[in-house]
Amino acid sequence: MDAASEQFPAPEVSDLQSLIATPGGPTPSTAHRIFIGPYGLRAGWSLLIFVAMLASILTTVRVVHDYNKAKRHQEAVAAAVAAGKPASSVSESKADASAPISMKDGVVSEGVAFAAVFLVSLLMAFIERRRVTVYGLGGERSLARFFVGACWGLAALSLLIGILRALHLVSFDAQLDHGWSVIGYGALALLGFLLVGLLEEYLFRGYLQFTLTRGLVGLGNRISPVHGRSIAFWMATLITSALFFLAHTSNNGEDLVGLALVFVAGVAFVVALWRTGSLWWAIGFHMAWDWAQSFLYGVPDSGMLMKERMFATHASGNPVLSGGTVGPEGSVLCIPVLALMIVVLLFTRKSPGPPLEQEARPVSAEPVAATLEA
Repeated sequence: MDAASEQFPAPEVSDLQSLIATPGGPTPSTAHRIFIGPYGLRAGWSLLIFVAMLASILTTVRVVHDYNKAKRHQEAVAAAVAAGKPASSVSESKADASAPISMKDGVVSEGVAFAAVFLVSLLMAFIERRRVTVYGLGGERSLARFFVGACWGLAALSLLIGILRALHLVSFDAQLDHGWSVIGYGALALLGFLLVGLLEEYLFRGYLQFTLTRGLVGLGNRISPVHGRSIAFWMATLITSALFFLAHTSNNGEDLVGLALVFVAGVAFVVALWRTGSLWWAIGFHMAWDWAQSFLYGVPDSGMLMKERMFATHASGNPVLSGGTVGPEGSVLCIPVLALMIVVLLFTRKSPGPPLEQEARPVSAEPVAATLEA
């Protein structure tokens, strides 16, 4: 059995042995068969609970935010009336979708969202009796892999910008930040994009990737008993990459080329998970790639510009090549750069990384392990 086939053993053998039919032993009840599989709570139920809890928390945060916003508006109206001004003089400010965004707002929103996702993952780890680190934030040499990923992210984006600059597809008009503000804004942007990397990688390739894979092991075994768990992993990859793609369709500045590259990037990040055994390489890459785009080079990121950026830039020539208003991610030239990163991941390690659940032992019930879990 290879390392990949050991990624999803049960958290505690003793907890499940009483639930698994063994020769001459008791037959599991119907309730057990509905809710419990060879890896604990069935993946379908786990995903349903995860989504329900996450939606509840995020909805509550949204309701509280909207309530406070409405309250502040009412207070402003009351103050205006008390000062003898008409209530209509106080208008609710509406954000301009095309205006540059502030990283201060991004730090708060991304931080709250990641906290919600991590909290739900902690609750699911408690329910499933697993360590929360099995969902991608564990593994060996995590810090080293994070920094290596960050170096590759910076190098890959710089390579892409260099190609666009050499072909006169992007121009640098002026330097916007100088002196100490460069360090301050750069550090703030780095924190913001660290949260972006944590949120997006952990949401799409953390709990969801792990749980979808264990839920598809049965189907993978039916396709190939020898490589069933590897097949399940890549089937789950298609689902999480599709979700990653759909999440980016809400970006106002995105186009078809940019969305296609989002899907490819999702696959590349799962290759990183497969090869390193954790999300840290991908988190570092994601952070540095976005930071270099939005702050260091000042180009649009999925059509969005940052207020606090080093340079004012503009794209020239064919938008398919330059990326146009979408930014470098909207350029077809981004495809070979991402392909290069996949090649680097595939050929810098001889075999997949360590199991995601190293502390567990495999279940000794092969007939049950071959059944479709969810």
